[in-house]
This record gives sequence, C-alpha cells and structure tokens, in this order.
Amino acid sequence: QAGRLRVNINGSVFTTDKTTVTENCEYFRALFQSGMRECRQEEIQLQSVGALGFLVLLQVLRGERPTLDSDQIVEAIECTAFLQVPVLTKHLISIVNSENCVLMYHTAATYGVWELSHRSALFIRDMYTELKEEVHTLPSKLVEYIESLLPSSYMAVCSHSPSSELLRDIQRTVCYLDEGQNEWRVLTHLPPSTSTTMAGVAVLDNKLYIIGGVHDVSKRVVEAGFCYNPTDKSWSTICGPQQLRYNFTLIGHEGCLYALGGKNNMKVLSSVEHFRVSEGSWGFVSPLPCPAASVVSTVAMSRIFICLWRGKGATDICEYLPDEDRWILVTTLIRQHSYGLYMVAHKDNLYVMRNGPCNDFLLCVMDCYNLTSGQWTAMPGQYGNSKGSLFTAVVRGDSVFTLSRHVTTEYIVENNRWQVRRQMEGFGRIGSIYTFLMRFPKATVSLMENCPDLTTKQTIRNLSACSRLTLECPDNL
Repeated sequence: QAGRLRVNINGSVFTTDKTTVTENCEYFRALFQSGMRECRQEEIQLQSVGALGFLVLLQVLRGERPTLDSDQIVEAIECTAFLQVPVLTKHLISIVNSENCVLMYHTAATYGVWELSHRSALFIRDMYTELKEEVHTLPSKLVEYIESLLPSSYMAVCSHSPSSELLRDIQRTVCYLDEGQNEWRVLTHLPPSTSTTMAGVAVLDNKLYIIGGVHDVSKRVVEAGFCYNPTDKSWSTICGPQQLRYNFTLIGHEGCLYALGGKNNMKVLSSVEHFRVSEGSWGFVSPLPCPAASVVSTVAMSRIFICLWRGKGATDICEYLPDEDRWILVTTLIRQHSYGLYMVAHKDNLYVMRNGPCNDFLLCVMDCYNLTSGQWTAMPGQYGNSKGSLFTAVVRGDSVFTLSRHVTTEYIVENNRWQVRRQMEGFGRIGSIYTFLMRFPKATVSLMENCPDLTTKQTIRNLSACSRLTLECPDNL
C-alpha cells in the first residue's frame, strides 16, 4: 500500500504512515532524503530502539496522550533520542511528576535529551526536600546541576490602579513567600503606569506579564503591557492586545501569551488574542465558545483548559488546541446552585473549586476531573475562606498553596486528597489577589512593612515599539 511503511524492531513489525514519521522524526526525514537503498524499501530494520518505545511513539503520533510506566519511559526516551522526535519529547515533558521525575531526569541526561532533562530537573528542584534521598542516588554531577537551579517561589500581587510620581503607593508591590522565615517579602515595586485592577497577569518563561487593567472606576483601559524580568530585576513595556479589554484572563503557554475574553465598554467579549514573544505582536485566534469575562483557566499536562459558566448549574470544561486553533468541549460539570470559581491542575487531574451549597461563599467545595479516565469525583470536605481561600490556589510539585489575609496554607495532594501540610503568615492586603510561581535569585529586598521604592530609570526599559502605545511613565523615571 502506497504511503505505508513497515518498521521491524527485533522481530516485532509495526506498520505506520510514511508521511507521518517523515514529518515528525528527524531520523526518518534524513533517511528518506538520503537516496540510500533503505529509503526505497517497504520495510526497514531499526536496531537502536526498543519495540516498547516505538509503540509509545506511534501512540503519540496518532494524537494519543499515554500514561507510561518506568519501562515505557526509559524506552520512549531512548526512542526520542535516537529518532529525534520533538512531539514525543513534548509529551514526556507533559507527564513529568513526582513519581517519575528522577527517572526522567537521569535517563534523559544519559541519552542527551537535554530539554526533558532540564525540565525534569526544575521539577525536582521544586520538590527537593521530599526527593532529596532519591536524588542523592544519582551521579554527583546530576545532583550538582539540580542544586544549581533556582526553586520556584509562591508569589502574590494585589489589585492596584496606576499611581502618580508624587503620590506613590508603597503597597504597589509584587511579593513572595519566604518559606524559611515564614513571612511575605517584597520582590519589586510596580511601575507607576501599571494597573493590576481587572488586568491580565501571567508568568511565561519565568517573566511576569501584566497586561491591560483599568485606570479607575471609568474602566478606561491601560493600553501598555508590562514585563518583569527577575534575572536583571528590570521592567519593560510591550504592546497591549489589539482589542482593548479588562476583566480578562491572561495565560502564558509555550512561548505565547493568550488574552481570553473580558469586557470593553461594558460589553462582554468572546475574542481571544495571542502574543508570540519571539515576534512581539498580537493577533486574533479562535474566539471562546461564548462571550465570557474572568474566565477560569489552568494548564494541565501542557494543555490549556478553561471553565465556562453555562447557567442552570452547568460548568463546561473546554480545551484550546493551539496547533488546530480551535476550542473543544471536554466535559460538563452539573452542580445545582453552584458554579466554578477557580481551577488548578495536578498530574492528570483538574480540580474545580466552586461556591458552597446555597451560594455560601464562605465555603468552597471541589470536584476532580481525571483527564485520562474522563471521570468526575466529588472531593471530600469543604474549605472555609477564613482558613485560606482556594480561589487563589497555585500548584508546585505535589503542593498547593493558598492564601488569605490571615493565613497562607500549603496543602499536600496525595491520592487525590488535599491535606493541610502547614500554615504560615497571611498576606495582609485587601482586594483581589493574583498568585503565581516564579524563580528568582534569593536576594531579599525588604519586609512588606518597610518597602523602599525601587522604581528607577534603570528598571524601566522599552523593549518593543508599538504604533499605538504611548508610555505613561514620567520622563524622570
């Protein structure tokens, strides 16, 4: 049959589409362009990969997302190293978790799959205390590399309108949780022109992006976007989305920012734009299935998911497929008198937090959707906001961090259950709070109660030009 290829691996024969493997595997692409005798054969022999790994490769090329045991992981890494298959490497990165990260790291380093090795090492660094005993069975050079990396810190910034040069608000800060000292500290001050009120806030490639927001109750949108780079402690500006919007959701994913829905002139929007950092410009992509503001979202296994409230107790879970530029309905959660307010991901589980029964917003309850099995599970117990709001949850490794004015709580996720691990100082600010993870050199700036103003001329750099962007920062910054 034309276009079909038989691959023989130690007597196991696989039939696959020749075009598919040529497009996705550098090995086959080079082979069929070489003019060698093998490129005209209907069956080729592969000596350097295992049948188990090649089977995983074929599953991934068919669009499947298989969960893998230890033997499959080792052979899949061997396969992607020998055949050079970016899509397989991407899948392996998406399934790194606390149970397989050390194996992934060691095997990927052995076979030279450096992206997977690095991403596994970052995951290990964030769980170093829990994994330290296992990590120290690795070669010393691999241990040293993990210890050289920066761990993720739990971060928070409150809702603030732009300030003036004369009336600076010392509360306009981005803070991090110093887990060793059990207190919140300041990382940086927001530039005066930045608004975090109804803005889009996201982290992409370890840089903090704050896009849009409003000036005041008039809902006049801030046109500029701002980016903080913790490596050199600098702020820069980028263009805002083509559609002015506030109360929207910003997602950072695989080199792009996505601005979802929101409002403009009191009208709810369905439009979605993405900003490819390498290109420095915004462009429209497939709109949301319906107009929505404050869209609840998360990234699970390198996939983008959102919650859309459809009324009558129905919350749709949709996924965006970047390669196909379309939204698909994954599942619908039906809970009468309740709707999804927040969502986080851990392994292949989506946890949807919602208000308690009878619209009791002092409590929140959870449901778990497993992406592999396609099953919903009601989580046991209810969570009171007085002990830490789950509506600001952030996942790091097997931990979930939440905060309120009174307490910061770390939960540990075990067997799909959330158990309180420890409680720390609360985030003593009022208003809406954005929380996220970032990695930065551990140089303490100050305690929250004693914040010098760090906004100087050196910390504002205009990195990109935009025809409709007018910087609002005073000239003497």
